[in-house]
Amino acid sequence: MGRYRELVLRGGLILVLLALGACASLFGQRDPLRINLVGLEPAAGQGMEARFTVKLRVQNPNDQVIDYNGIALDLSVNGQPLASGVSDASGQVPRFGEKVISVPVSISAFSAIRQAWGLSGGPPRQGMPYEISGKLAGGLFGTVRFNDKGVLNWPEPVARP
Repeated sequence: MGRYRELVLRGGLILVLLALGACASLFGQRDPLRINLVGLEPAAGQGMEARFTVKLRVQNPNDQVIDYNGIALDLSVNGQPLASGVSDASGQVPRFGEKVISVPVSISAFSAIRQAWGLSGGPPRQGMPYEISGKLAGGLFGTVRFNDKGVLNWPEPVARP
């Protein structure tokens, strides 16, 4: 009876290892999404908060469609948190395709004051660094995290004749 039990345990172990291998191939490595900030539009706010709609261009360089059913993001400027937002929007980013997703964000009065204080040293600086981080929710194994960094350049003032 001991030999039978050992055979069943080894067979079970082999089945578990095969199942884990199948799961790994099912949820294989994906290339990271490419996220670009493409718009920032004012929205109605309440009290001392400012509201904006952030527009993100999400590019999927993978051979699989990315399904999502929610998005969360944080926006930092000059290394300081500025805005955060969530949306229960759902949809798909096609394989080797792209989609623009809108997310409402809030800027607290404290965050706005902190940013203004940082800029109070003179005229607006060119090249203010920003960072966006967040996630596209897609269920237990489908959540995709993203991060994008860039520089905000203000338009040059128009010279008056």
